[in-house]
Amino acid sequence: MEIFRTANKETGFLNGQFLLAMPGMEDIRFARSVIYVCAHSDKGAMGLIINRPQEMEFSEILVQLGVLDEHQAIMLPDRTRDFIVRNGGPVEMRRGFVLHSDDYLTDSTMPVSEEICLTGTVDILRAISGGRGPRCALMTLGYSGWAAGQLENEIANNGWLTCRAPQDLLFDTDLESKYDRLLAHMGVDPSRLASVAGHA
Repeated sequence: MEIFRTANKETGFLNGQFLLAMPGMEDIRFARSVIYVCAHSDKGAMGLIINRPQEMEFSEILVQLGVLDEHQAIMLPDRTRDFIVRNGGPVEMRRGFVLHSDDYLTDSTMPVSEEICLTGTVDILRAISGGRGPRCALMTLGYSGWAAGQLENEIANNGWLTCRAPQDLLFDTDLESKYDRLLAHMGVDPSRLASVAGHA
């Protein structure tokens, strides 16, 4: 992903931030979405929706990729078998990304912020399935992307709220309430927000 490689050299002000879709968001794919921005520069932006579960289970992905066979997948510990796969966005929806704490690093791992990294290779899936993965992690299939200047324009037109991304709210698995909890964390009353919402 060229945007990500470029942003590693030219870090934008949205790197490591949350985007929360405003109530007036017209694109149903992003309604009530919480996105973690992995890369932002003058070339564009890339992020992962973190509050939408994916239908495919982690064990299914491991079997499809040949990391485990079906018998091994059945024998996975509950913590690993219940690892939620999320719908990261409408771009490259068959491609997997793991956002994680910085205690796991490979040659393909890319830093996002001081404590958060992104790895998109099968090695980290092997590590997670074997109990050798990072302390905190989430996986998505697909990502969300913006062309140069597009995200800034959407924010200026009241399409998104932005806020810093606390690790506990990034990695916790209560996806259904994450949007509302982040609004509360920001001190935003959703009923007042709806009255000033613009369009994305």
